[in-house]
Amino acid sequence: MSAPPAPPAAPPPPPPPAGTAVRAATVPEGRTRRLLHFGRAVGEMAAGAAAEGVAQLARGQRPALAQLMLTPANARRLAERLSQMRGAVMKVGQLLSMDGHGVLPPHFAELLGGLRDQAHVMPATQLAEVLEREYGPGWHRRFKRLSFEPVAAASIGQVHRAETHDGRVLALKIQYPGVRRSIGSDMANLALLLRTPGLVPAGLDPGAMPALLARVQAQLEHETDYLAEVRAAKAYREKLGDDPVLTVPAVDEEHCTGHIIATAFAPGVPVDRLAAPGVPQAQRNHVAMALSRLAVHEFFRMRLVQTDPNFGNYLFDADTGRIALIDFGATELVTDERVEQLRELGRALRADDVPRLQAAAQAAGFTAREDPPAQSAGVIGLMRLAGEPLRHAGAYDFGVSTLFARSFEQGRAQFFGDGYARTPPPDLLFLQRKFAGTFMLCTRLRAQIDLADVFGAEL
Repeated sequence: MSAPPAPPAAPPPPPPPAGTAVRAATVPEGRTRRLLHFGRAVGEMAAGAAAEGVAQLARGQRPALAQLMLTPANARRLAERLSQMRGAVMKVGQLLSMDGHGVLPPHFAELLGGLRDQAHVMPATQLAEVLEREYGPGWHRRFKRLSFEPVAAASIGQVHRAETHDGRVLALKIQYPGVRRSIGSDMANLALLLRTPGLVPAGLDPGAMPALLARVQAQLEHETDYLAEVRAAKAYREKLGDDPVLTVPAVDEEHCTGHIIATAFAPGVPVDRLAAPGVPQAQRNHVAMALSRLAVHEFFRMRLVQTDPNFGNYLFDADTGRIALIDFGATELVTDERVEQLRELGRALRADDVPRLQAAAQAAGFTAREDPPAQSAGVIGLMRLAGEPLRHAGAYDFGVSTLFARSFEQGRAQFFGDGYARTPPPDLLFLQRKFAGTFMLCTRLRAQIDLADVFGAEL
């Protein structure tokens, strides 16, 4: 995959802002303990909604249930509870933060977005128990040193830096205890939580939810299969090949187990840190262009897509200008048929050919012949809006574009007001998440890049 050379090195982005200190909490295991956390989350949100409703009535306002449930205070309550639980429910919260920008209020999606880098971590005692279970009683003799302070913590596991006696520096991704066993019960509890009024668009087909949740559950079970992730990382690294900007750390199989993945340690910071003031425009453009090219290359050429665009999965090294790709638990093979369907949809978007776009959307499964005309028109309208950068000549300035706000307003009106009642095929939702996440990163970085050129060769 061709890519522009790295811009001159600049000072590394600043460290995380104050208030993101590491917080230790034992991962709750067992269905009963986790159900209690769910119950507290629902109770806290309901109490918060009731208090806000009373306050609005006192001000002479007519409260709307959906808005009462999706307040900033409730987002903080939910994010805190999910951060403590980790596992499947926290992963779903992360997905909402990535996917919910068309439906959730921006403040709600942003607060849930904190789950991507503010998870609680395992206490040292629990971490030691996991290491002993995976490596045996003499586990500490494997390493010259191992830091008990994680360099990252997420929904399924946390990452620690280790050094072997022969000088290899490794990143150990250690899965939280009981996470895989809890997925089924977490998803069942989540299905109950989603019945809470105001959390799901009123018009969404209830019959579609079981299939969607089942696909999410299958994805989570796949992501917790660390042996499968090792195979995916090796396959992805081989397919990507040598790239001047992108790199996949090599797997160190000697230190991998069913619940620990060991790779070469990759220096760098999550790419969204480059959104901080003072980071040069050229550097932000460099990262946005590289990851946009990657998304296109994965789908159209590799046919192997890493569908979780969590910003923490991409580490930028300011000294070299390179980006390390570090998580492959959510890789998906793409069929030739799907590639051609979305290629045609992209061509229709670029040409702004509405009849052609309608046919392409129906062929892919975004719409159906039996859908109400107003609903189909709403979907096509959102697609045309999202395709704006493809029709723009030259660099599209995400820093000044109002596309995000317009997409949010139109999407929210359609999902909550007009009663959108079709859920696209699950594989489309995961592919959509990849491209939406890449678009979101471009917006976060205030990038100025030519997306029409990025997609041009494939359309």
